[in-house]
Amino acid sequence: MQPIFLKPVFKDRIWGGTKLRDLYGYEIPSEQTGECWAVSAHPNGQSVVVNGEYAGTMLGDLWEKHPKLFGSNAAKFPLLTKILDASDDLSVQVHPEDAYAMANENGELGKTECWYIVDAEPGAEIIYGHKAATKEQLTTMIQQGQWDELLERVPVKAGDFFYVPSGTIHALGKGIVVLETQQSSDTTYRVYDYDRRDAEGNLRELHLDKAIEVTTVPHASATTEYRTDSVGQTQVVTYVSNSFFTVQKWNVDGPSSFEAPAKFTIFSVLSGEGKLIAGQVSYELTKGDHFLLPLGFEAFQLDGTLELIVSHE
Repeated sequence: MQPIFLKPVFKDRIWGGTKLRDLYGYEIPSEQTGECWAVSAHPNGQSVVVNGEYAGTMLGDLWEKHPKLFGSNAAKFPLLTKILDASDDLSVQVHPEDAYAMANENGELGKTECWYIVDAEPGAEIIYGHKAATKEQLTTMIQQGQWDELLERVPVKAGDFFYVPSGTIHALGKGIVVLETQQSSDTTYRVYDYDRRDAEGNLRELHLDKAIEVTTVPHASATTEYRTDSVGQTQVVTYVSNSFFTVQKWNVDGPSSFEAPAKFTIFSVLSGEGKLIAGQVSYELTKGDHFLLPLGFEAFQLDGTLELIVSHE
């Protein structure tokens, strides 16, 4: 068994910038690159295997044609890992849950997600939730553009973590880089976009009816209890573990031996250098690498000084 290293897909965004190049050395397509779809089997942007016998294969094809690598009964690859560069404010938005998305978005999954704040400029903040007490009040405040009164703003710093369930009104503010773990979905309902115009000079589309329908009212902040464990020379912080995903941060500071935590596991290297050792084979790891350990990858070692975000079903 080999780890499966993946080449990301990059997306231009009106709010994007150059930090995906500046922080990770990626070759980005433009000076407004907003998204790195690092581990993705979604049709709107698929990662490609770069090593081993499956080199050149899109992750979605690997999932469909070689299910033995994953051991999952899900019809679709369930997760999507991104790195986002919010050089400007993102639109205020909300995502549906599974049943609504299945019925209204051609069988798409819902979108529950979470953010690990990789980098944040001084004074950076996110929008997380709203102050409306009822759907009627939410509708009125949106229609009247009472954004300052409606939206909850939260200051952030590097190292913060936020769990964002479907139905949560949210937005990244300018000056923030996050690693996002989410359900494999590309369904977003825009609530407000600061009256920005696209490259053709048009106001960007809003989706107010659907957004109001799926927003949780009243807002309830999603709190998660972190758990910290030690494995060898590695500190493992579990941020969230539920039916959607488990997301952890592994701080590696020397040799550590592991058993595979799940049927298949996703790794993203946030910083540092080190190596993954499986059997007699060593694989170099560096900042910006993304890889999967497939089913059957039972025992392995990590060594070096590394920060990783680790996720699985």
